Amino acid sequence: MTDSATHTDHLAERDVKRAIWTGWRRKCPNCGTGMMMAGYLKVNDACPVCGTELHHHRADDGPAYLTILIVGHIVAPLLLIVFETWRPEPLVLFAIFAVGTVALSLYLLPRIKGAMVGLQWAKRMYGFGGSD
Repeated sequence: MTDSATHTDHLAERDVKRAIWTGWRRKCPNCGTGMMMAGYLKVNDACPVCGTELHHHRADDGPAYLTILIVGHIVAPLLLIVFETWRPEPLVLFAIFAVGTVALSLYLLPRIKGAMVGLQWAKRMYGFGGSD
């Protein structure tokens, strides 16, 4: 192979949808089998299966903002519907929706973070494309 052929292979297009989906499942966006997360939100420095470096990610506050946005758009209308339909006691309504909101947030947060890391990997952002 020539240097130009190697260079174009190195910059081959990565499947964005697949990378986001494997990130959502908290798996390595490259191989799809290795665990991306070392804990609840801690991303491994590298994939334990294929060795892809994952420490480049810059998810920062993005997953938290998206989680709040999604949960808010689900819970707010549901709260209005439940209140207008059944008129439960305020304490009962608060207890149910507080538990539901926290549970949904805890479920979504690591998955959204994984999807964001997968997107960054697929788009070669923040160092993910420099030394594959």
